[in-house]
Amino acid sequence: MTEIEIGRAKRGRRAYSFDDIAIVPSRRTRDPEEVSTAWQIDAYRFDLPILAAPMDSVMSPASAIAFGKFGGLGVLNLEGLWTRYEDPAPLLEEIAGLDADAAVRRMQEVYAAPIQAELITARLREVRDAGVTVAGALSPQRTKEFAKAVVDAGVDMFVIRGTTVSAEHVSGQSEPLNLKEFIYELDVPVIVGGCATHQAALHLMRTGAAGVLVGFGGGAAHTTHAVLGVSVPMASAVADVAAARRDYMDESGGRYVHVIADGSIGRSGDIAKAIACGADAVMIGSPLARATDAPGQGFHWGAEAHHADLPRGERVGIGTVGTLEEILFGPSRVADGTMNLVGALKRAMATTGYTEVKEFQRIEVVVQ
Repeated sequence: MTEIEIGRAKRGRRAYSFDDIAIVPSRRTRDPEEVSTAWQIDAYRFDLPILAAPMDSVMSPASAIAFGKFGGLGVLNLEGLWTRYEDPAPLLEEIAGLDADAAVRRMQEVYAAPIQAELITARLREVRDAGVTVAGALSPQRTKEFAKAVVDAGVDMFVIRGTTVSAEHVSGQSEPLNLKEFIYELDVPVIVGGCATHQAALHLMRTGAAGVLVGFGGGAAHTTHAVLGVSVPMASAVADVAAARRDYMDESGGRYVHVIADGSIGRSGDIAKAIACGADAVMIGSPLARATDAPGQGFHWGAEAHHADLPRGERVGIGTVGTLEEILFGPSRVADGTMNLVGALKRAMATTGYTEVKEFQRIEVVVQ
């Protein structure tokens, strides 16, 4: 790819966001009823190529169960309020009612409570008892400490998620998590990320991960770009990691690692564009936080919003548009892509003549 001269001492390549690209219709169209949005990772098959982000404003045990029954994969935040407090409902209500000026400080206080291993077990077993696929997320910093509790609780899918996760973390202060060793010793598939470059993704794939999360600094509640200056436009990031998946298949003799877009996916069209760029599935937060039955009650935030030393996110008021079921399947009462996400994806695929998610990755796109 051609590099651009930023100044005499620095060059950089041009990268594109989902807003910069568009999907091109093909010579064939189909009926949306003939389209399948199903996908499979490891031994687990889902009707929807959508993972619910492990954020307290998006997923509670109850909403993870509901999301699982709708055909998606709800991922619980195992460092959130549900694993720090027996009953976090009053605190969720308080956070939703905070003044903007006081939100960060109060959230730092609330999230300072210790994580309890027994609550991790209880929350995951609650989801398991409902008969849906169980997934929980920890940050790389907490994974070694609580991994045993997560696995013993019967988790089906282990997610290691951070703003930036690398296969080679160098630290002179503590022994870092050895991802390759850790994943090898686990009996459950691991999804790990975020990453945003070909090289970083290739290293994560070599650890034995079943899937990699693509993206950082681009979520609706993130301020990573403003605080750290770190961000990569998602269309280019997903396409680069999809290329790493292809290269890793050649290198490993055919092992397929799933690419999951995680960031800057706020509307239904972004889901279609993420898959068109090479993603197998998407992880979304803000679209689901708009549900009237979401834990955030019209507000959305991630772990970065209450970091003890350097918050890189904020509590965002995004309002509500409908129930979780309506956001996923409609009927939509708005024309902005925030409702009937699955119906919109099916129509995008049908309009371009594709009936399977894997096929849709081959669709032509243009730079607008």
